Amino acid sequence: MSRIGRAPIAIPAGVEIKVEDNNVVTVKGPKGTLTQQFNPNMAITVEGAELKVTRPNDAKENRSLHGLTRTLLNNMVVGVTEGYKKELDVNGVGYRVAKEGSKLVMNLGYSHQVIMEENADISIEVPSPNKIVILGCDKQKVGQFAAEVREKRPPEPYKGKGIKYTDEVIRRKAGKTGAKK
Repeated sequence: MSRIGRAPIAIPAGVEIKVEDNNVVTVKGPKGTLTQQFNPNMAITVEGAELKVTRPNDAKENRSLHGLTRTLLNNMVVGVTEGYKKELDVNGVGYRVAKEGSKLVMNLGYSHQVIMEENADISIEVPSPNKIVILGCDKQKVGQFAAEVREKRPPEPYKGKGIKYTDEVIRRKAGKTGAKK
């Protein structure tokens, strides 16, 4: 039995969970609403203030889907109650970020500004000119958007310039050494 899959998910107050046909689960909470379809082999049931996932048998596919389904459901519940956040740091001389309306405007050493649009599921905050905070209730969309922002100028190993996650550690390389005679 899956250790993760068999653990029940506690449903906090203010969260509504609806399980429909074909395992379409809708989770509604204070931060928003998330809907996702899960594999029809998994049995998803709401029992009181708990959400449980069970599998029909111990086939390899069902065992792997069991923990995955439970984790995805837990991510949905956490997302609509607390939300998810990714923080990015911008390092480099002249590298700056600013928010203009719903657009993230970045000066990253290119000849032009890099502009990214905030979408409906994601909100962007810029507390300082070298910090970006991405917020949302869908963990996957927050992570994907943060990866797309980081991709505009990934950190380089020699000077450490670029956009990196706040908790990311850049492995620095030594530069060229002078010729020895």
